[in-house]
Amino acid sequence: MTLLNPFFKSIIDQDDTAIVICNLEHEIIYMNPKACEAQAKRGGAALIGRNLLKCHSPESQEKILKVMAWFAESPEHNWVHTFFNEKQNKDGYMIALRDENGSLIGYYEKHEFRTKDETPFYAM
Repeated sequence: MTLLNPFFKSIIDQDDTAIVICNLEHEIIYMNPKACEAQAKRGGAALIGRNLLKCHSPESQEKILKVMAWFAESPEHNWVHTFFNEKQNKDGYMIALRDENGSLIGYYEKHEFRTKDETPFYAM
């Protein structure tokens, strides 16, 4: 899928965190390269178009649906910390996606690593 705005697509694609974007039907509509890489064993980019719920356990599906119901309650409900993986030292989040009127149009999942970035400043 091609996002309409190449600038927004580039921001998502350059992000070093795995980002998976879904619509309200939980269909995966976009995965950035980091997400495709992270999910390579499960199909990578071939997961686009599939239902995200089918990629999760029944317990996780229930949690995702609970978060979506919370997102739908208020345009101020937009961010949920969903897990921490100690082995990988990373946090998972679900973030609401809304249109210009504040209506819920989907969500995205992202995984952020806590490990300090040791890259020297302005290393090019």
